[in-house]
Amino acid sequence: MKTRDLINVLVADRMTTSQRPEHAIALAVGVGGIISASLLILSLGIRPDIASAALSPRFLAKFVLTLLLAAGAISLTTRLSRPDTSSSGPSTWILVATPLILAMAVLFELSLVPASEWETRLFGAHWLACLVLIPLFALPLLAGLLIALKRGAPRYGSIAGGVAGFAAGSIAAAIYVAHCPDDSPLFVAAWYTLAICIVALLGFLAGRLWLKW
Repeated sequence: MKTRDLINVLVADRMTTSQRPEHAIALAVGVGGIISASLLILSLGIRPDIASAALSPRFLAKFVLTLLLAAGAISLTTRLSRPDTSSSGPSTWILVATPLILAMAVLFELSLVPASEWETRLFGAHWLACLVLIPLFALPLLAGLLIALKRGAPRYGSIAGGVAGFAAGSIAAAIYVAHCPDDSPLFVAAWYTLAICIVALLGFLAGRLWLKW
């Protein structure tokens, strides 16, 4: 039996004994997102100037970029839930293009802002809170996505778990935008990225243990 035929047999067996992983992933994103958003609203609340902030290009860019990362990572997580699909595709391009757009925004801001203000823009008012709260709000999402991946048959559990962690962190970051008063692209590039990568690392380690088959 060829390797691809064996993979197809294994996948078919997993699909007949469990819920399709893409449905479980969608459910994990929906339920986990509701839990994370509820935790943010109950513990921190929405920033008081949300109405006026929503008209700011920097606020909108922060929200759109985190959502783009989340969309790309969720799509890639779904692909990686099956061993017979590759990691290439539109989702990969989204995950590559979005950081490039953010980098361009950072360079544009640095070109407009005096160097004496760069440190202020970098650390903002709540860099440590951002670094701690995004991973915390991502935990329900990460747990749900790992359970959903378990219903599939990812070929590389650690990679699938890492991408799931990246998705969970990106969704949590998009939710945290509603509270965070720091809208500088430099702040987002530094602390949002680091917070998301922390969740991705947690997912990588958890996937290595949880997603063996």
